[in-house]
This record gives sequence, structure tokens and C-alpha cells, in this order.
Amino acid sequence: MRPADPYGCRCRPMDAEIGSAKGSTPDLQRVDSWPGGCLRQPVSRGQREASMDHSTLNHNTSGFGDFVNEGYTSGVCPSPADEPSSATYIVADSLAAQATGNDDECEDEGSDSSDALDRRAASESPLASPLEARALPNSMQGVVGLSDSLVDVYRVIDRVADTLCTILITGESGTGKELVAKAVHKQSQRTSKPFVAINCGAIPEALLESELFGHARGAFTGAHANKVGRIALAEGGTLFLDEIGEMPLSLQVKLLRVLQAREYSPVGDNRTLKADVRIVAATNVNLENAVLGGTFREDLYYRLNVIHLAVPALRERSEDVPLLAQHFLNKAQEKMGKGANMEISRAAAQLLAEYQWPGNVRDLENTIERAVLLCAGSSIDPKDLPQRVCGLGTEKRITPRLPDTGIDLRNAVESFENQLIRQALERTKWNKKQAATLLGLNRTTLVEMLKRKRIGPRAA
Repeated sequence: MRPADPYGCRCRPMDAEIGSAKGSTPDLQRVDSWPGGCLRQPVSRGQREASMDHSTLNHNTSGFGDFVNEGYTSGVCPSPADEPSSATYIVADSLAAQATGNDDECEDEGSDSSDALDRRAASESPLASPLEARALPNSMQGVVGLSDSLVDVYRVIDRVADTLCTILITGESGTGKELVAKAVHKQSQRTSKPFVAINCGAIPEALLESELFGHARGAFTGAHANKVGRIALAEGGTLFLDEIGEMPLSLQVKLLRVLQAREYSPVGDNRTLKADVRIVAATNVNLENAVLGGTFREDLYYRLNVIHLAVPALRERSEDVPLLAQHFLNKAQEKMGKGANMEISRAAAQLLAEYQWPGNVRDLENTIERAVLLCAGSSIDPKDLPQRVCGLGTEKRITPRLPDTGIDLRNAVESFENQLIRQALERTKWNKKQAATLLGLNRTTLVEMLKRKRIGPRAA
């Protein structure tokens, strides 16, 4: 079976057919959760026919059209319309075995026992994420994820896409700011015109002005011919300024003129050209702090920040990790020619769901691809995941909460420290040198702490 459509999450439609006209909004009956068990492909024909790709719900040609072959940078991507859909069917390990062994009996007894089994799997699972049925924004075509924080971003896109207002997209690295910008372009009336992107932090200052505005022949040494800038290339469409916070102050003044007067002049050219472009900018730095630090113009900041889209980090939408993990598993299997029979074990799924993902969605994608490469069998286990994902358990990933009645901070810190020390010692079978390495301590320091805290092996 071929892997799932790129970055399309799995949903079940309420009706057999869903309108594909622009502006129609799908109603989702149920979204398969990730109940901590193995992630499996559907085994019956009826299940396959009842499933469809989320990315195909709103339009005949799903995804982002022209960007179908581009690389992934977040949880948004295109998906080919002609690729067969396949649902992600998810069951707990033990329940899956029971269901396989009693398949004939379940058919005789009717669908009630099957429904009860599904409810039991969801209720017992630590990873189950109940996502209520709801209408999704039209701009969420091809988006993997159904968390409220992500849906809210695309609801705003639906409202402002057809306007000419400038949009500022903020978010950490790896959250997918550029593909959010493409969603704005795709949903707007400028969708038939070019989408042109330029990374302001990747081009040297001496060349950035020429790349952005273009130059005339003889404008500087090496300018042997006229050059069309990115603004001219994006005529009638959308100009995406990535890493806008890295733009030099000298160019910020000229960009401000484009936003205010909608005109500019190429380097070494006395002509004044009109700029019919929609500006969308993105950054992973705090521009307000940059303004206070004098590295970013205050007037440009307010010109850019008409509509602000804050893309959530993956740790802020952890309920989307199961959908993303299964999608990346399918993608990695197809890329490496391993077929479509791999699954993620319960233990590995637990670790993926609890990890904080500092590199966000891109980090998760790389982790799944690495696991597929290292996995010797058909099930991805914790040993196939990076050590940083497994860590010392879940303690360092859990955010402590202060009780309403208060807390004895010194005792709480002491208890937490003792637990980590004991875990490190038990993991290394009380090898103090190895335990000290795990804790980032010198061996002598750990020995002194053990004496002071009176920590020793538990009695058998």
C-alpha cells in the first residue's frame, strides 16, 4: 500500500461525498486518535472506503498546487489529488490482538462490541486526544493537525486572505512560517499570480538590495546586464520576506517606502516603478525587542504588523504529534522503499507524545526518518529513537504546577534531586562514574552528595 498523501491528516467524512467548490466547509465526523498502541494501516475494504484524506475535503485538487514538489518545513503541505487515500487505523497492542483473534465473532455479534472496543481503547490510552467534530477553515487544505491553536491561525487566514493588508508571521524555527504564507497566497485572489520568497538573512547585505529591487546595467562592478528584482517578479502576487528581522537598517528604509507609497527604484536606475505586491513577512525573533535594541525600525514594524499570525510551537499542540508522526512514518517508508508495513510501538509513541520538540515539526520529521532507517524490524521501538527523546524519563519534560495551598520549595527541590540521582544510579547499576556522567557531575561530587543525602541501594 502506498503511504498517505503528503502531510494530509486522516479524517472520516460524515457523507460519502463532500462538495469541492471553493468556500465549502467540511464537517468532520471523527478523527482517529493515537491511543498509545501501534499505528497500523486498515485491514478491511470497508474501512478503506470509509476513509478519506483531510487534505482533499475542501477542493478537488488538494494541497498548494504549484508547491506540490517543494520540501517540508512545517505541518502544512500539498497532497496529490490522484493518490489513493488510506486511513490511519489505530488500535492498542493488546486490543488489536483480541480483535484479530475474534474477528468472526465480532461480525456475528454486530457492531456494538466493535464500538465498545474502540471506546475502551480510547479511554485506556495515555495518548488518546479527543478532537471534537467541527468545521475547519478552507485554508487548512493539506494541513496536518487539528489543535485549537493551529485552527485559530487558519481561521484568521480565511478572513484576511482576500485583502491587501500586510501580514507578519512569527514563530520558532521549524514551525512552518513560509508554508503559512503560502496558505495566505493560495487562499487569496492573487493565487494565480507568483508567490516569490526571499530570505533576508541568507543573502549578504551588499547583494540583498539588488535581489530585492533589481539593478540597472553598470550600477556597480559586475553588473553587466539589467536584473529584475524579486518585487518585480512578484508583480500581482505575493512577496514573502522571510527572516525580516535580519534585514539591514539601510534596506529597511527602502522597504518602508514600498509599503507606504507602493513604489521603488532599482539600484542604479532613476526610474520609479510601481509595486503591485502583497507583502507577507516572517521572523523567529521578537521584533519589539529588536525595536528597543535599535536593530529594527519602529515605523517599519508597525507597517508590517497589520495582521499578526503567531504559529504555535509543536509543544503547544502536542495533540497533533500522533497525526504528524504517522504521516512522517508513511513518507519515510515511501522515500526509503521499505513498504508500508511499519508501525510505532506503544512505548515509542509515549516518548514521542511527551517530548517537547525544541526543533518543532522539522525536528519530529527528522526523528521519524532516523527511526525508520535504524529500525531492524517492522516496529519502531524506543531504542530506535535518539537519546534526547528518551532522556532520563519524563521528569524533565513535565512542567510542575504550584498547588493552590503553596509548597515547601526546598523540600520539593530536594525530593526531585534525590529522584534523579537514584534513577541515574539504578540505570547504571550503581556505577557512580557512569551515573555522574548522566547527571553532568564529577564522580567525587556525586559521592559526597550520596553521603550527605544518605542515598543507598534499596533492600532486596
